[in-house]
Order: sequence, then structure tokens, then C-alpha cells
Amino acid sequence: MALYLVGDIQGCFDELEALLTKVKFSPNKDQLWLAGDLVARGPKSLETLEFVKSLGESAKFVLGNHDLHLLAIAAGMKKAKSSDKLTALLNAPNLTSITDWLAQQPLLLQIPNDNAYMSHAGLSPQWTVKQAVKQAAFAHKKLSGAKRDKWLSVMYGEDPNDWQLVQTKEQRFRYTINAFTRMRYCFNDGTLDFTCKEQIKNAPSALKPWFELTKLGKTKWVFGHWAALMGDCSRKNVYALDTGCVWGGHLSMLRWEDKQLFTESSHLIDS
Repeated sequence: MALYLVGDIQGCFDELEALLTKVKFSPNKDQLWLAGDLVARGPKSLETLEFVKSLGESAKFVLGNHDLHLLAIAAGMKKAKSSDKLTALLNAPNLTSITDWLAQQPLLLQIPNDNAYMSHAGLSPQWTVKQAVKQAAFAHKKLSGAKRDKWLSVMYGEDPNDWQLVQTKEQRFRYTINAFTRMRYCFNDGTLDFTCKEQIKNAPSALKPWFELTKLGKTKWVFGHWAALMGDCSRKNVYALDTGCVWGGHLSMLRWEDKQLFTESSHLIDS
């Protein structure tokens, strides 16, 4: 059995298929774990979701910001942009079953038999790992419950960006969603920044990557979301898997047992 961890697919289903073929992935004995953002901007969001859903217990993934935005669009709260290329998915006859399944997925996963976790964006510097587990469970309960639409409606916004200022359940939910799915840079006090997407060498001096501020100790962390890093991370126990496939980069897959990295160049540059 092998555990394969994959970065942001964003509808680049052909590249995912190529990687799985390359490693001879077998759902009968292997596991496929995805770091969120399965959909949007690539050409095959519907095919991606249907395939992952078809794998059953052989596939697990955490929700990313684009996955959550899809839920809001499907609920009629937001409108899709043409650049998201979600038309086929939103017109699919099985959309409701797909979104109901999507809403049941977590924001955080612990890798079996290891002090290691996966989330889409990372771990807030204002949280311990124990706190992150607690807040992920809280938000998951809201998203997977009967009042899903209510919580989707309050997740948008950037206030508060400081965990110390959280007072209400709605603020707690919004901060948790932002920390797990939108965070890249933070200020030195650990508060979240939502504006900078630059490469680290070009970032303002007041900002630091979240992984340079978070106290992980011996805990390992796997994340996606940050294509500008192209997999380059300054912490040896932090694994950045978003390598910008949808932007013409490549899709990255990490075999956890031996940390071997497999890549597939974007097919979009040839299309």
C-alpha cells in the first residue's frame, strides 16, 4: 500500500490521470489524498469530482477555497465567473449529490500513523496543532450540517484576521475558513494577511510566510494553495504541493512513505 498526496488539481483531470498511471495507482491497495481546490479554472472540474467520488474510501481530501466557493455558487449565493470554467459542473444532473458529498469533506486530515497533517492553506501561527484540530472539527460540523447555507453565507470576509479578536461563532467560523483555505502570509504577530500573493523574495518586509511563524516542532504539514512557491519551502517538515498546474506549471504528487515526488507537466500549454 502507498499513500499518494497531490496538490491543487483545479480541474486538470488529465494530468491527475497521467500521474496515477505513472505510479501504477491501485484503489484496491493505495490511497489518494488531495490538498484541496479540486475545481475551478481548469477544463475538467466535473470529471475530477466524479472520479474522486468514485474512488470511495480510497480517496480523501480537504476543502480548498475554490471548493467552498463552488458550494456557495451552487447554493445561489455567488455567481460563477467564466474564467472558473464551471459550466459543465453546474449544469450536471448530479450536481446536488456532488455538492452534498463535497460539503461532508473536512478542512484538516491527519496522516495515519504519523505526526503529520494536511490542510489546503496551512496552520495559523496563532494556533497550536491541538487548536487547529478543534477548530477544523467545529467548521466541518457547520458545513456538513442542515444549516450549511447559513454558514456558507457568513464565510466571506476578512474580519477578524486576529484569533484573539474572535468573539462570536460566526467570527470563529470565518477565521477558521480563512486560516485553512486562504492564508499565505502573516504579520509577525501571527495575524493573517489576505492581500499578498507574491513570491517570498518580493513580499513586503512586514510579512512572513505562515510556515516561518508557526511553531510546528516535529509535526509535519502538507499543504497546497500557494502556486507561487512552486513547491519550494524553507521548512524541511513542511511540504508545499501546489505547483501551478492550471497556470501552465505542473501537477505534483508526493509518495509519503519514501517522500518521492512525481510530477506531470500541464497539458494546458499544448491545448
